[in-house]
Amino acid sequence: MEEQDVVKALAALAQPVRLRVFRALVVAGPQGLTPGDLSARLDVAATTLSFHLKELVHADLVSQERDGRHLIYRAAFDHMTALLGYLTEHCCAGEPCSPNPTPRGTCC
Repeated sequence: MEEQDVVKALAALAQPVRLRVFRALVVAGPQGLTPGDLSARLDVAATTLSFHLKELVHADLVSQERDGRHLIYRAAFDHMTALLGYLTEHCCAGEPCSPNPTPRGTCC
């Protein structure tokens, strides 16, 4: 994953509604959710939700698919995994992380 992609993804997630939307889509899993479902679950107005979904799609964190008259939004798990991999790539100086964190809360 390229640095500019990481910055774009983190910038998209650095907003409370978008973070809530993304987390809801992660929990929904591969079946995804319609905008109506997201709006009801998160108590977010449809127009506001549309704006935030567009930002998440632009950051490649969410995909959009038409299913008849409905749009289905899904978390882009491959992109999420790549982002997490980028963020933890050099964790513990390249060594596997210890299953028992140190008292300071670090992974090594």
